[in-house]
Amino acid sequence: MTLPDFSPMPVYVVVGAAGGIGSALCRRLAKNQAANLVLGGRRAEPLQSLASEVNGQALAGDATDPAYIDQLVEKARQLHGRLDGIVNCVGSILLKPAHLTTPDEFQQVLTTNLVTAFSCVRAGANAMREAGGSIVLLGTAACEIGLPNHEAIAAAKAGINGLAVSAAASYAGRNIRVNVVAPGLTRTPLTARLTQNEASTKASIAMHPLGRLGEPDDIARAIEFFLDPCNSWVTGQVLAVDGGLSTLKTRA
Repeated sequence: MTLPDFSPMPVYVVVGAAGGIGSALCRRLAKNQAANLVLGGRRAEPLQSLASEVNGQALAGDATDPAYIDQLVEKARQLHGRLDGIVNCVGSILLKPAHLTTPDEFQQVLTTNLVTAFSCVRAGANAMREAGGSIVLLGTAACEIGLPNHEAIAAAKAGINGLAVSAAASYAGRNIRVNVVAPGLTRTPLTARLTQNEASTKASIAMHPLGRLGEPDDIARAIEFFLDPCNSWVTGQVLAVDGGLSTLKTRA
């Protein structure tokens, strides 16, 4: 039996840790907070490689299975005696108008994005009811501004926004904070099909008033802000980190 390490350092579970945003976040947390990290995701090899880099623990599995999220949280508690925060970086992109989206495709988008987010809220809130902590979910700028062909992903991410503010209200009395980071188009392996195409990249940059696409570290810094106990008076917020995409119009 492994005895828990009651380190004063914060303990975080990052789901989808090996992706572009997740890996940037883990590196920041390891460097800036010397955090104890439990990393979750589907691909065992890159997950283990990242865990070795940040001195964390990896447990590969299917994030769409609520039992797997429970296992990640339990692993953090077994190793370190507690949980201070959980982040859901799992997501997908489906760019199709509604009439071309099959029921199976829509269900897959909902499962990958909304179900994983709900599982993280459920497991995280259950583990942090006594001491409090932070839950951070990823949304999208497409919930605030109408973008063509984003019906499925915007619907799923809008559900995440509603989930977050409701959970923030439910668990405020337990000192559990729930917030959302809503990115614009960010250069990650998930978005490579868009960001590696010169024409679509140029068009996408033109949509973002600050004149560039996001980088994983842009989003990771915002997630780190919500996790940091120094910012413990912030909850129920959806923070757009999108180069002004969702709120500004600077070109005629």
